[in-house]
Amino acid sequence: MNASNPFDLKHPEPKALASTIESLAARFGNRLVTSQAVRDQHAHTMTWLASQPPDAVVMAQETADIQDVVRICAANRVPVIAFGTGTSLEGQVNAPAGGICIDLRDMNRVLDVHVEDLDCVIQPGITRKTLNENLRDQGVFFPIDPGADASIGGMASTRASGTNAVRYGTMRDNILALKVVRGDGEIITTGTRAKKSSAGYDLTHLFVGAEGTLGIISELTIKLRGIPDTIAAAACSFATVEGACQATILAIQTGIPLARIELLNAAQVKACNAYSKLSLPETPLLLLEFHGNDVEVAEQTRRFGEIAQECGGGSFEWTTRPEDRTRLWQARHDAYWAVRGLRPGAGVVATDVCVPISRLADCVVETEADLLDLKLLSPIVGHVGDGNFHCSLLCDVNDPDEMARAEDFMHRLVERAQSMDGTCTGEHGIGQGKQKYLVGELGPEALDAMRALKQALDPQNIFNPGKIVPAA
Repeated sequence: MNASNPFDLKHPEPKALASTIESLAARFGNRLVTSQAVRDQHAHTMTWLASQPPDAVVMAQETADIQDVVRICAANRVPVIAFGTGTSLEGQVNAPAGGICIDLRDMNRVLDVHVEDLDCVIQPGITRKTLNENLRDQGVFFPIDPGADASIGGMASTRASGTNAVRYGTMRDNILALKVVRGDGEIITTGTRAKKSSAGYDLTHLFVGAEGTLGIISELTIKLRGIPDTIAAAACSFATVEGACQATILAIQTGIPLARIELLNAAQVKACNAYSKLSLPETPLLLLEFHGNDVEVAEQTRRFGEIAQECGGGSFEWTTRPEDRTRLWQARHDAYWAVRGLRPGAGVVATDVCVPISRLADCVVETEADLLDLKLLSPIVGHVGDGNFHCSLLCDVNDPDEMARAEDFMHRLVERAQSMDGTCTGEHGIGQGKQKYLVGELGPEALDAMRALKQALDPQNIFNPGKIVPAA
């Protein structure tokens, strides 16, 4: 990698790479893997971006492993890419300049749980489902649910969100402290278990959403919540997207503490019906969840039912039966696979934007019209409570004309969201796929500040190079 340009993406010199792999083999033995199949599994595989595998993979088991990999790679200026479960959607785990991937899946322990303080300390490789299985018998849970069974470290690195964000916030709101391996292999501690602090720069939130470009998270202290006494799930169909969005806005403005509220457009409902064997009306649909005690949940559902009726909603049905709730939300989480069933053999080009909720209906309606104009198929699902929605374009990736229309659509989608005071991504992150939109959203001055941070914390540009900040 060229010392004159901190953002250069040239592959390391062959001798430097060979020396790095030799040193790693001596340190890690058979936990260093160089087979093509394993390397391919640790590159980007979830959407349309080209796969760029690393040169080798190290299976880390403890923080000292991460430190040693970083030290060896830093000595030879070889890139280091952290890998959780590989569910990111914008090329975050690609290795455009080669290098070493650190697989963190074996760093999956719950280190300490403080039920009385509603927090716990974990390793980065534990997935959200495994974490909640570990916590369930203690009456607490971790609320962030991006759909995929992602690792908590990966969720922190991409500043993940999900269906519960309307009540519980995003990863940014649920992390108290981190331990991060910096470029020389030493550990940065960014905070404590205290619920608030005014001590120095907010380093915790600097690393949350950095996508592994500033250091590698080796430990997290996260907030927990008490498991509600009663959980009710509900579905309500609407004649129009505008009606569904208006019901959401009114519910939030009137203070109904919605735990989840998801919008599915007609195309997405059709896909979910077919895949999950449901019989929902194939019109715009809201899926909701309410948390509290019996009285609170009954009152919340009653109030929302009245609002839905005012906004043109159809029958409003809710249930507290765990099996019914699970079936409904599993259908939502299976939306990606349901979409694939609409056009077997097609590739899925996934993207997301986020706008103020007052503009959500406008943005979704204009997006649906754009899809018709461009003759593209893309169901839409959205975290309507915070203005975030996702498009899953079904495209023949071998058809240049169709892919060109898809590219045009995604560009127009981002421009539309940004023109409505929104963002190019609500939760997928920037990675490689959305770098080109950052300058239009934040301005060149903000990108210069990001480059300065990157150069200060990672002067050799070894941490996940080629992601988030484009070269100057």
